[in-house]
Amino acid sequence: MKESAYLKLERLFHRIGIVRDINEVLHWDNATQIPIGGGPGRSNQLAELSAINHSLLCQSKTSDLLDEAEKDFTLGTWQLANLNAMRRKWRHANALSEDLVVALSKASSKCETVWRSARAEDNFASVLPFMEKLLSLIRECAQAKSEKLCVSTYDALLDQFEPGGKSADIDLRFAELEAFIPEFLGQVLEKQKLNPIHNKPKGPFDKEAQKALCKELMTAIGFDFDHGRLDVSLHPFCGGTPDDVRITTRFDKDDFTSGLMGALHETGHGLYERGLPKEWRYQPVGEALGMAIHESQSLLIEMQVSRSLPFLQFAAPLIRKAFGGNGPIWDAQSLYQNLIKVEPDFIRVDADEVTYPMHVILRYRLEKQMLTGNLALSDLPAAWNDGLENLLGIRPSNDRVGCLQDIHWYDGAWGYFPTYTLGALTAAQLFTAAKHSDPTINSGIAEGDFTNLISWLRKNVHCLGGLMSSEQVIKKASGRPLDSKAFITHLKARYLH
Repeated sequence: MKESAYLKLERLFHRIGIVRDINEVLHWDNATQIPIGGGPGRSNQLAELSAINHSLLCQSKTSDLLDEAEKDFTLGTWQLANLNAMRRKWRHANALSEDLVVALSKASSKCETVWRSARAEDNFASVLPFMEKLLSLIRECAQAKSEKLCVSTYDALLDQFEPGGKSADIDLRFAELEAFIPEFLGQVLEKQKLNPIHNKPKGPFDKEAQKALCKELMTAIGFDFDHGRLDVSLHPFCGGTPDDVRITTRFDKDDFTSGLMGALHETGHGLYERGLPKEWRYQPVGEALGMAIHESQSLLIEMQVSRSLPFLQFAAPLIRKAFGGNGPIWDAQSLYQNLIKVEPDFIRVDADEVTYPMHVILRYRLEKQMLTGNLALSDLPAAWNDGLENLLGIRPSNDRVGCLQDIHWYDGAWGYFPTYTLGALTAAQLFTAAKHSDPTINSGIAEGDFTNLISWLRKNVHCLGGLMSSEQVIKKASGRPLDSKAFITHLKARYLH
């Protein structure tokens, strides 16, 4: 029997998926293990993998197979969703030349490598020329995709991370939050003055003890160390593949909560990857839906769960044991109050959930201005400092805690930042729906039993892969489209009531 066009596409995308997984593991190695002299060779390896996948996607027969498969009326629901996802990947790839893809890969690798040193040395000037070269290529990529996808240049970049995402929708969501947060922040800070919080436990905290605690809590939540690992990197991330999840965090000897919350955030990402439908592995429909849903899974675990009193009732004895702590500052209530303390901070990944959206709004505005050329890269440090002062009333004293803190602009992930706040809104809406569906979830968490929560997420989010759009997943799981209500209700309940 003649093989159908659709099945030929499945074989092609299976190969593309394997090459992508190789790329993922090499990226993890690049951030955690590679010796300094291995950088140039790794850059060439990553560029070659990008070129291979681009050529597979853009060969003439791929377009012909897509056209033919789209006329096949025997395909099932999952197959049709897979075909749509294949077409989307083809559109993105076909907008770019192979030379541009290779140049972008090499420029991203080089800029990221230089950024690591620049951040450590607080030397923005050293990375500036590499960032300028990278941004020039990002603009070229955005323009080409904009023309093919018939969207704005920014939306063309956003679509890479959030399929169908529109900056106009983000502007509305961010306007709602910017109207709410400043006054609310003032109320929370005033309440904290009237109700002083216990001093937090003081270090130093042994980094191996921190790592062991992270692994213990990750395991309790449901992370599978037979199919994953925890390492250290300059910037926390989750990489690897669904069957080999590579999580990293960074440890602060003076504050164990920084590394712990980083690890638990990435655990949420890892659980999502592990829960994707195995029967569609290496197919586009078997991949994560988009980064807003992905970030919702990490922020649900980190913010909604791990900073809750039920979680601390379970975790406090383990934390005390890990560091030999004793006294009232180590009890669940004190640890909880410290974990939800609201205080404007320079570092996004360490920010509390009240001020966190402001960090994202700042980055969103700046990257749009840089993309259009309305903000010169050389003016980024000053614009960053002015913007943060305007939004949160604090001004960085150096670029290491300012515009050098995040990896995204230096490794080519332009258009990613808005997905963090979309993820926070989604996390609140999904967690509210989960607790409504199963009122025993919080009591289970207090006893260290996360089974019901993870089962709900597996059923309502993870196992769906790319079958539906983000909007459809959220509406089906929570009963309504995404809005800010659940997030704002959550903030009021946790911080004022």
